[in-house]
Amino acid sequence: MPALDIVMGFARTLRHAGVPATPDRVQAMVAALDHLDVANPTDTYWAGRLTLCADPADLERYDAAFAAYFGGAGVPARPPRPAAVRLRAVPLDKGDGGAQPGDGSTRTTLASRQEVLRHRDVSTLSAAERDEVRRLLALLAPHVGRRRTRRYGPASRGAVDLERTVRRMLHQGGEPSRLARRARRRKPRRLVLLADVSGSMEPYADALLRFAHAAVRVAPFNVEVFTLGTRLTRVTRELRRRDPDAALEAAGAAIPDWSGGTRLGDALKAFLDQWGQRGAARGAVVVLCSDGWERGDPTLLGEQVARLARLAHVVIWVNPHRGKPGYEPVTGGMVAALPHIDHLVAGHNLAAFEQLVRVIDQS
Repeated sequence: MPALDIVMGFARTLRHAGVPATPDRVQAMVAALDHLDVANPTDTYWAGRLTLCADPADLERYDAAFAAYFGGAGVPARPPRPAAVRLRAVPLDKGDGGAQPGDGSTRTTLASRQEVLRHRDVSTLSAAERDEVRRLLALLAPHVGRRRTRRYGPASRGAVDLERTVRRMLHQGGEPSRLARRARRRKPRRLVLLADVSGSMEPYADALLRFAHAAVRVAPFNVEVFTLGTRLTRVTRELRRRDPDAALEAAGAAIPDWSGGTRLGDALKAFLDQWGQRGAARGAVVVLCSDGWERGDPTLLGEQVARLARLAHVVIWVNPHRGKPGYEPVTGGMVAALPHIDHLVAGHNLAAFEQLVRVIDQS
């Protein structure tokens, strides 16, 4: 992708994050990159930070947006500020009669608004609130744990590696040397997201796919995303685009059964036959997002979820209705799948997606 397209996409992400990346500042960043190494994430980070940020309050949002857009590369490590400093409200002067620019009331208002949005159902948001939640969803960064492989590698502790020990001794003329040791190599687990895009899930499908895009941005080649409806559709390649809006537009064009019927059992069987059994689901953390409404045979869905559970490391079911008062998993699909899943979490608001990130991180 050309450097100019990358910068323009990053500027759109910054504007979604609340940083006023104006055209003249974007032009200044492009001019700065002409004198730097564009392939170096650190050079790109500082070129953008010194040209696109107009206020100290922009720096934290810039770091979060840069990490989400470029996968975390190039952002320098720095100790986090204490939570009390970030969230403490500065008392207002009672004689002022209102808030003054730059005082703590602005930060408090923003924090309060975001806190309210965290618990609002995404299906009830206004257009402006939906844009704000989309910006916050883009900053989520789910990570999965690591698993041991069958391959061995050098290690400081573990079983003695006789071959390397003998080779080292021969290299030193037969003199005794330090014992070489080996241990199983570890690699990140695969994360697989299966999102229901049927008619009953339409109010939540956009948020689910934006969450999937955030996951793909963290680990582009270790995350697989499929949609379920009347058929199975792989949208991993479309969601690898950096810009969230462009990625969602490409994914929407690739999904032929958006807002259609629901045949979860058949779609899940297609996933397991074509992808899961061949390795995509083996030892993976699988997140299945659906309300459990099944037009086909619920028995087939139960059988396929049980089959998925035997392959996967953890199966997480995200149901948007899970967090609503009085919810009970009584639909045929949920009743059939419930005995075979490890976690049932909500997926109706930003706080639920943050909880989902924690569940994935701990899996």
